[in-house]
Amino acid sequence: MSGPGVIERASPNFNDRPPGTPIDMLVLHYTGMTRADEALDRLCDPASQVSAHYLIDEDGTVYRLVAENRRAWHAGLALWRGQRDVNGRSIGIELANPGHEFGYRDFPTAQMAAMADLALAILARHPIPPRNVVGHSDIAPDRKLDPGERFDWQGLAARGIGLYPASGQPAEGNVLGLLAEYGYDTGARQVIAAFQRHFRPSRIDGEADAETLSILGGLIAAIRRTG
Repeated sequence: MSGPGVIERASPNFNDRPPGTPIDMLVLHYTGMTRADEALDRLCDPASQVSAHYLIDEDGTVYRLVAENRRAWHAGLALWRGQRDVNGRSIGIELANPGHEFGYRDFPTAQMAAMADLALAILARHPIPPRNVVGHSDIAPDRKLDPGERFDWQGLAARGIGLYPASGQPAEGNVLGLLAEYGYDTGARQVIAAFQRHFRPSRIDGEADAETLSILGGLIAAIRRTG
C-alpha cells in the first residue's frame, strides 16, 4: 500500500538491516495503549527505542513510520524458525487496540480491511511464506499476548495472508517437536498457549489436547506439502 491512503509519520527508531538478509516475515501486534495518538507518539519518541513500520488506527487510517527497507524495532527478544534477529528480517505492523491490560476489544471491520490490504501489498513486494505471517505472541510466547485471541487470523488466511488449517489432521510425533517444526520456540513455557491463541482461540489453556493436536497436524501437513 502506498500513495494517498498512507499518512507519513516518520519515526527515528530504526537502523539498517543486516546485509543480504531477506525480508521474509510479517509480524502483527496490537499497541496495548488506550489511544492511537499515544501509541504514535511512543513509536516516534527516540527515548522509547521502539517502532514499527506501520500503525493502523481503528478507523482504518494507515501510518507509515519506518521505510520497509530499514529495520524497525518492534519484535524485541524473539525466535521464529531458528532465527533470533526477527527485526532484521521482518516488517512490523501495529494495530491500535487497548490490549489485555486496558480493555481488550474486537478489531473493527475498517481496521481489519486496511490491515488486509496493507498485508497483501507487503506480500507482493517481499517473499514472505504463509507460516511467517505471525503475531508477536508467536515469536515471544513468554512475553507477549498480542494481537491476541480476538484477532481474525482465519479471515486473513482466507484472503491469502498467513496460514490457517482448513481442517484438522491426526498429528504424528511429539507435540513440542511438531511445534518446533512449524517455527515456535519450544523452550518457551507458554508455547502451547501461544499456539492456541493463534489457532484455537476458543480455549487457551496450554494443554496439548486432541483438538490442539489435530489443528497442529493440519498445519504440519500443509507446510510439508508446500514448504
